[in-house]
Amino acid sequence: MGGRTTAFGAAGLVLGLLVAGTTIASAADPLVSRDKAVTASSVEGSGFEAGKAVDGSTSTRWASVEGHDPEWLRVDLGSVHTISRVKLNWEAAYARSYRVQTSPDGSAWTDVYSTSAGDGGIDDLTLSGSGRYVRVHGTARGTAYGYSLWEFEVYGVGGGTPTTTTTPTTTTTTPPSSGLGYPFGSRQTPYAAGILRPSGSTSSLDAQIIEYYKKWKAAFVKQNCGNGWYEIISPDADHPYVAEAQGYGMVITAQMAGADPDAKKIFDGLLKYKLAHPSVNNPDLLAAEQDTSCKSVSGSDSATDGDMDTAYGLLLADRQWGSTGTYNYKQLAVRNVNAIKKSLVNPNTNLLLMGDWSNSGNSRQYYGSRSSDWMSDHFRAFRKATGDSAWDTIRTKHQDVIATLQSKYAPSTGLLPDFVQDTNSTVKPAVGEMLERADTDGKYWYNACRDPWRIGADAALTGDTKSLAAARKMNSWIKGKTGGDPNKIAVGYSLGGTQIESGSDAAFFAPFAVAATTDAGSQAWLDALWNKMLNTPVDTNTYFGASIQLQVMITVSGNHWIP
Repeated sequence: MGGRTTAFGAAGLVLGLLVAGTTIASAADPLVSRDKAVTASSVEGSGFEAGKAVDGSTSTRWASVEGHDPEWLRVDLGSVHTISRVKLNWEAAYARSYRVQTSPDGSAWTDVYSTSAGDGGIDDLTLSGSGRYVRVHGTARGTAYGYSLWEFEVYGVGGGTPTTTTTPTTTTTTPPSSGLGYPFGSRQTPYAAGILRPSGSTSSLDAQIIEYYKKWKAAFVKQNCGNGWYEIISPDADHPYVAEAQGYGMVITAQMAGADPDAKKIFDGLLKYKLAHPSVNNPDLLAAEQDTSCKSVSGSDSATDGDMDTAYGLLLADRQWGSTGTYNYKQLAVRNVNAIKKSLVNPNTNLLLMGDWSNSGNSRQYYGSRSSDWMSDHFRAFRKATGDSAWDTIRTKHQDVIATLQSKYAPSTGLLPDFVQDTNSTVKPAVGEMLERADTDGKYWYNACRDPWRIGADAALTGDTKSLAAARKMNSWIKGKTGGDPNKIAVGYSLGGTQIESGSDAAFFAPFAVAATTDAGSQAWLDALWNKMLNTPVDTNTYFGASIQLQVMITVSGNHWIP
């Protein structure tokens, strides 16, 4: 195994060393990686999480999946640092060939060290580089196993700037691992500056999400109708299978790839189900409801929220697995997106309709819309996938309506109604029944409860000022309303903040956690919401609350991304 210590001047390694700069920093620089956020391309199993490599213990370790190249381990120092030393304490599963790389943003990487003669033991490397992220990128294993580090230590000082070099550097982008473009936990896309995440190591957060996901999967992911289909069952909906649930399933499984080895198989089964249940009005949309035999019912037309998520899920899948396999995810996604534009966007207002059944023959519903469908991060993904600038116009229109509603109808709470009306003139909360219930369609109820999550996700990932303002308004109100106690979040409110029902429902308390991430003064509140989620078991009778909570957990932990 060796066990030798390697210095920058060691003759056997100079030929393999790539340094981003010529200045050697002080070897006395402090350790800056201990207990920092760390992610890995893969994890062999429970007990070998990425965080074990930066916990200061030489009795715990990170281990990648066995028998696969390449693999990597990445630490986020929190800000740009000047790096002077990296110390690698290899377990028996060491790297024969590897690189040490730095990055300012977790996307573009610069090699500061490279060797193809690794022999395990301890590699104590004096080097020079700069970045917020430091990564060990193994390209060839030294054994038949994987890669494993007892400890990964980075030394340096904060406040560094990316080094200007006179020697060649090698810049790469993050490669797929285990056939994945964006494995769960990799956090390849930094959130906007100042966005919070729950306290604790990223490895702990990820382990908690995976545990919840397993329970969600066991409760709701089914193969009840044969044909190679997977379905998300919805025991609390009007029908056993609804488009909204299938959309949630496609987004969740695409994001959990890397944590669940069956993710692609499940995703493809959900996709096969979608393709077998087209809307009668537009075959590139999904019929909204199916019965116990998985037969489309209730007119076989679409529901907008389901199609928004199936299209987004397909774009995630294209990024995750590529589009050269059984299904061309990208092609199907673009068809889905174009169908949404054609059949689910009112051409007169640029606002989403509630389904492809809505037409000018019913003016009230044609000029109505559902606030929980207004997903700005989805609009951004659709714009990128199609190159169609109409999606920028559509996104901006929805954001402007949110601001108008908050200002005029909920100035103290920021809450939005389930449905709005009169979008062709002066938009306002629905009066009476728009689609579901006369007494709640104009209030913050079982549709709008998702708004803090949907708006907050766009704010957290992009830093968009409109999304930030909307999310922060809701967060400020609910934190004050409850005195920082998530147990006091009610089931529904009037737009003025009057409670509709008592009790507790994940569909209502979980989304506020995403809004909380946008406020620098809400760390304790976010942690309380996170702990509330952890202490709320999966209710197998409600796919709705459980599916929302799971997606919220993915988002607030830094694991959401826009394809």
